[in-house]
Amino acid sequence: MDKYQAGSQYLAYPRPAYGIPELTKAPKGYVPFHMEHYGRHGSRWLLKDTSYDRPVENLEKAAAYGKLTPRGELLLKQLKEIQAASKGRVGELTPLGHRQHREIARRMTENFPEIFVPGTHVDAKSTVIIRCILSMANEIAELQKICPELIVTCDASRTTQKILAYNSTDSVAKKLGREAEKRYGDPFEKRHSDHSAFIAKIFNDPKFVADSLDEKKIFGDIFDITVNTQSHDDQPDLYDLFTADELRNEWLAHNASWYLTAGNTSLTNNRIPYNQRVLLRNFIESADTAMVSPRLSANLRFGHESIVLPLTILMELNDSAVDLTDLDALAARWRNYEIFPMGSNIQMIFYRPKKNPAFTPDEVLVKVMLNEAEATLPVKAVSGPYYRWSDLRDHYMKKLDSFPTRFKE
Repeated sequence: MDKYQAGSQYLAYPRPAYGIPELTKAPKGYVPFHMEHYGRHGSRWLLKDTSYDRPVENLEKAAAYGKLTPRGELLLKQLKEIQAASKGRVGELTPLGHRQHREIARRMTENFPEIFVPGTHVDAKSTVIIRCILSMANEIAELQKICPELIVTCDASRTTQKILAYNSTDSVAKKLGREAEKRYGDPFEKRHSDHSAFIAKIFNDPKFVADSLDEKKIFGDIFDITVNTQSHDDQPDLYDLFTADELRNEWLAHNASWYLTAGNTSLTNNRIPYNQRVLLRNFIESADTAMVSPRLSANLRFGHESIVLPLTILMELNDSAVDLTDLDALAARWRNYEIFPMGSNIQMIFYRPKKNPAFTPDEVLVKVMLNEAEATLPVKAVSGPYYRWSDLRDHYMKKLDSFPTRFKE
């Protein structure tokens, strides 16, 4: 884990910074003809004015009593500049966020040129949040720049929220997550919350901090601003404020929190990933429609990390669905930043026999990519990362159809 990955969901999209993976050639005689996709919005500002205002207020209070170190005084100046720039921008896409989606779209056309050709129907839908709509707009703009003859439809409507953001209405999953965090997450976090080195770097009087300020909020606020600076082109690097241990401990706590609120763990009866059952069924139904259409197509959906994470787990991509109950063992097996950085995406690519335009669904192969890297799936592979769609579809449908009896609610 590097310092940027310590930010969990604040990690800026890793391609190409962490290397663009080489893709495996399709089995001989097969060509791609359809894509199902879900993508998180790109890099953004923090979500609330409070995130920028509160740390400035706390450091100004300390400065008034002469309690800041020279580094603390510099930090106050830096935070004021960031605060001023954030006004009217909280929650919005940054310029980097725009570029991330244009680059992802460009690589889509490079990786699957057979799909993005004149006459292909691209249907794009977004949640109603502006950063998601702009992420969609950037991908579509880049696709149309590369291939103007695409047939594109776009929408951002509350009528599709139940598909694109169903977890917001899943009260059972929310309750399980809250209870697990309180019972297991809070004690784990307390064992990984030594902020003494950070406090000593900024304040010259630890007792003043303990008596007059909220150490946990100060640390958390400045940590969030720090790890989110990677989503900006013009914000200062603040990582010198934290030791390697402090960065890792904060990540450990966040990693555990996300696992408890989205993971496939017995601690929550393995129920929470099913908050994306509607979306996964939509993937399947949309793919079924594509099988009987003569037109090449791509269905692009745009939303949030709180969707990408449980959807990845419900689909059992890679080792994401591992069931662990020991949070101390979690980091070795399950790392949130590998799944849902800013701009994270799932691409499901469907392949048909090139010489058989009258193919049947049983002949279709599928490959799934998580953040543009080929993923393993929960059924037997035909070749490398390629799987028979009928096998995967059966596996997912049995899983989804069992939900009402497995989880009686």
